[in-house]
Amino acid sequence: MPVPAIPASAPSAPAPAGGAAFWRGKRVLVTGGAGFLGSGLCHALAGLGASVTALDAMLPDGGASRANLAGSGIPLVEADLREADLAPHVEGLDVLFNMAAQTSHAGSMADPFTDLAINATAQLRLIGALRAGAPGAVVVHASTRQFYGRPQYLPVDERHPLNPPDANGVSKLAGEQYWLMEGRVHGRPVVSLRLTNCYGPRLRVKDARQTFLGIWFRRLLEGEPFEVWGGAQLRDLAYLDDVVAAFLLAAENPACAGRAFNLGGASPVSLAGLAEAAIAANGGQGRYVTREFPADRAPIDIGSFHADDTSFRSATGWAPAVTLPEGLRRSLDWFRPRLNDYL
Repeated sequence: MPVPAIPASAPSAPAPAGGAAFWRGKRVLVTGGAGFLGSGLCHALAGLGASVTALDAMLPDGGASRANLAGSGIPLVEADLREADLAPHVEGLDVLFNMAAQTSHAGSMADPFTDLAINATAQLRLIGALRAGAPGAVVVHASTRQFYGRPQYLPVDERHPLNPPDANGVSKLAGEQYWLMEGRVHGRPVVSLRLTNCYGPRLRVKDARQTFLGIWFRRLLEGEPFEVWGGAQLRDLAYLDDVVAAFLLAAENPACAGRAFNLGGASPVSLAGLAEAAIAANGGQGRYVTREFPADRAPIDIGSFHADDTSFRSATGWAPAVTLPEGLRRSLDWFRPRLNDYL
């Protein structure tokens, strides 16, 4: 369902995509709930009348911030899935949105053990707790297109071979497969959404650990040049509100259970074209320099990528409603008065 436009001056709480009748009174847990996508879901769910708890480890190298939940009225539980007692937080849940993850590709190569612990081992702990405390809860798991690796064809559909290019892709694939196995073996309704590059308000912008667009936004707003590595690679990008709408629809729609779906976004654009679009969205102010990929990143670069998400659109009726120029403008307008809070 399309997401209504949000005035540029308003804080971006993603507009509800699902029916309030479905969500009213539902007990919902959002892991990674103080992060970029997790907090977006929290704001939307609160607006739909759900009883929501955000759980987040608040790791300093992640994208979590207490400011992300400001104005939502949602309680934040600071807990790490790797070690916390999860039973009290999952008891009697109706829906789990599982957004907690380690997303840094370079970080995963530098420390694959921590990456595996967060993205796979912690998922087993959460599965076990949920099996005991909420055996019928719907789970929507945030996954990634990363483990397809360098595409053999474009656009990439769900039948594409899996070939993770880095440790993060391996660990995320393991985590997804544990959840899908839980659905097959124990009958839990589980949906996995393999996300493309996502962006929007509350994105981590102080560096490039979450996505390259974060540091681009920071440099644009600071009046400094940003770097484009390569430039010819194609990407499709999904705006926050559209991603939140997809997660809500995935939870509501029983036909999605047991499946892994690609979730794309706007039409693909080259990184150089994206850089020009970002400058245009900033009122024409800004500049960039083109660089070769750094030596430590070149081996894990996947080249051009854009997703075929026909299956998810057919199952739910979802389609992105926010164009790339509009999404970039909204993002920059949202961060402009708040940039210091996110540095």
